[in-house]
Amino acid sequence: MNAVVILLVGVAVLVCGYIFYGSWLAKQWGVDPKRTTPAHTEEDGVDYVPAKAPVLFGHHFSSIAGAGPINGPIQAAVFGWVPVMLWILIGGIFFGAVHDFGALFSSIRNKGQSIGEVISTSIGTRAKKLFLIFSYLTLILVVAAFASIVANTFCATYVDGAVDFAASDANLTTCMISILFILIAIVFGFCVYRRNAPLWVSTIIGVVAIVICMVIGMNWHPGFMYHSTNFWMVIIGIYILIASVTPVWILLQPRDYLSSFLLYFMMIVAVVGIIGAHPTLDIPAFTGFVDTVAPTGSSLGTLFPALFVTIACGAISGFHSLVGSGTTAKQLDKEADAKPIAYGGMLVECGLALISLCAVGFIWSSYSAGETVAPTAVFATGIAKMVSMIPGLGSDAVYKVVYAMLILAVSAFCLTSLDTATRLARYMFQEFWLEPGQSYKDAKGYKATLANPYVATVITVVLGIALGVAGYAKIWALFGAANQLLAALALLAVAAWLGKEGRNNKMFLFPMAFMLIVTLTSLVFTFKSNLTAAIGGTGDVFSIIRALLCVLLFVLALVLAVEGVQTISKYNKKKA
Repeated sequence: MNAVVILLVGVAVLVCGYIFYGSWLAKQWGVDPKRTTPAHTEEDGVDYVPAKAPVLFGHHFSSIAGAGPINGPIQAAVFGWVPVMLWILIGGIFFGAVHDFGALFSSIRNKGQSIGEVISTSIGTRAKKLFLIFSYLTLILVVAAFASIVANTFCATYVDGAVDFAASDANLTTCMISILFILIAIVFGFCVYRRNAPLWVSTIIGVVAIVICMVIGMNWHPGFMYHSTNFWMVIIGIYILIASVTPVWILLQPRDYLSSFLLYFMMIVAVVGIIGAHPTLDIPAFTGFVDTVAPTGSSLGTLFPALFVTIACGAISGFHSLVGSGTTAKQLDKEADAKPIAYGGMLVECGLALISLCAVGFIWSSYSAGETVAPTAVFATGIAKMVSMIPGLGSDAVYKVVYAMLILAVSAFCLTSLDTATRLARYMFQEFWLEPGQSYKDAKGYKATLANPYVATVITVVLGIALGVAGYAKIWALFGAANQLLAALALLAVAAWLGKEGRNNKMFLFPMAFMLIVTLTSLVFTFKSNLTAAIGGTGDVFSIIRALLCVLLFVLALVLAVEGVQTISKYNKKKA
């Protein structure tokens, strides 16, 4: 199959989904452009701050994207390009975009509070507590993982106790650019939000500044930056500690907005490479219902449920509901912006997932042979090779520059997702101690202390960084199922809330049921494999821990599903 056909057909389907299905959803739910949003009614200058639609789209897209739409499709390509493409398109339009749009909309109709609060008002307080515990633990794992990933892209390489300057060059470039990028974002935010500089002028200057940062970062590495992974873990911990309590206009909004241009650039370069080279992909259309390719040496197992757990951000991801209802809802200027930001943002991410599929399909022989298997490297290698095939660009220099820029863009988004996840975890921790409608200023006694934003942030950062240093990878294997379970529960929450409001919620019922079946099946398979390993003596203590966590997640899902379904049935009967 030609890569251009996959890309153009996929994009055309996504555009149709946005125009027709997205508009229908907005009408069914009663999106009101004239209704005042929480960004205005609850404005506090810290978390609730109205943002212009392009700026908020940049924040939202940067936060939900990360490396997810790159990693998932590449890993799931072992089943062939047809099942991957179908799940990206069907999942994106009817599952993921509905999930993201619904989470954001329900949140802005509940004072910009999280999905946990939506559950509290529509299902019950116990369900809210269970959901917040699950969400918080998931976010701690995200903080640990992304902090570790970022630290490993910043650290120096040591050989016999001494710094290897040549081997450290790529990491120090990424580190230097990232630091300069943060400084530019702060200046950008100050100019736009405190000096009312025109957004388009500031954007042009900001993009030029990004290019200058890249040039500086590629040519200058100060001596103070050469440090170990653990040193950078501490520095990153301090950074996210500050970033998650700083007013969003200072860092979060401007940094994510400017970061989005790196992703746009990455996608434009990829599209140019695919169209310019228009290669015929070697990847089979369908390889079978069982992963026999196993390029990493470890099989994904059967197509169901592996395909639907592996491809998360490119089709549906529970993390998106936390972003939409955690930070985006608090900055939404108008309800009319919800559709392009949430529904549209998810479909753009689906487009990136299609690009990832083309990249792995182009170097399929190398990937399937286990020669190039790291998803980020697969993506950068595939796109860079396609760009270098374009007449006039076929040189090693072009390949190296494109490859380096793509790696840099992915690394920047890991940092973006990191402090967004920290802020979201802080919200979750605070909400756990509060009653419906309360703010942390209303709490009394020990709850007032624990709900304090600074205390909640310190606890979150310490737990996340400690887990990152201790080795999050031991339980990371459960993240895929946990993330998709979170999506199922978010769909359940929004369906219950819409039922309570007397609105049409039928578009949530099948995606919710399907994702519950997928995640519960995945948890059963994971439990069985870990228990077998523990009993057979081939596992370790973490095999037992993972098996126990599978049981806890399974029980949690069943309890929330039963309560949610009962609530939805009650509202539907009342409506009838």
